[in-house]
Amino acid sequence: MQTVAFSQPFTKAHAEFENGKVLNINKPEGWTSFDVVKKIRSTIRVKKVGHAGTLDPFATGVLLVCTGRATKQVEDLMQLEKEYVAELELGKTTDSFDRTGKILSETEVGQLTETEIQDVGAQFEGETLQTPPMYSALKINGQRLYELARKGITVERRPRKINIYRLDVLNMEIPSVTVRVVCSRGTYVRALAHDIGERLGCGAYLKALVRSRIGSYRLADAMTIEEFTTYYRQL
Repeated sequence: MQTVAFSQPFTKAHAEFENGKVLNINKPEGWTSFDVVKKIRSTIRVKKVGHAGTLDPFATGVLLVCTGRATKQVEDLMQLEKEYVAELELGKTTDSFDRTGKILSETEVGQLTETEIQDVGAQFEGETLQTPPMYSALKINGQRLYELARKGITVERRPRKINIYRLDVLNMEIPSVTVRVVCSRGTYVRALAHDIGERLGCGAYLKALVRSRIGSYRLADAMTIEEFTTYYRQL
């Protein structure tokens, strides 16, 4: 976690954020998770600000941002159950397993039914091992995997234990399928999308992703960046 020194008069609002708050922020599309942290840090002018669980730039939804003494809660918050709404594009695969990557293959989807897709999704429920995608922020020998992937380098990744508590089909308009995924920490939804596509025999990539919940923190209660800025100015 990076820290920045600020010099400003002591205020009640500043004291509240130094004492520690957990902010439920709706991360906008196109922002990195650290972009959100930087924006909030510059707004509240508190040294310690961090987030509990990265979202990819194209993803939106719940991002928990901790300030001041609440940064001590980051690790506990990251252990909480996650819920996502994910849109899968069937019939295509990409090198990043999501829409930001290069298309590697295209396959005829065929006449899949919702029951068939739900049955395949159910095969991933429970405790399982998932291999992290090359396009991820994990470090191997001090290097981010996505940095290696961008250079065309693929390295062996050790599968990690994850838990998919529930996977439900919400909507289906082939080649697009929207699912709800309730899962543990460490789950890569784009890797799950890729694996579902393989199991269906047509391939798939993650087209859109919204994190709708972390533990009891829900998207319906999240503040946009603009709403937070307004909220802070009124303190």
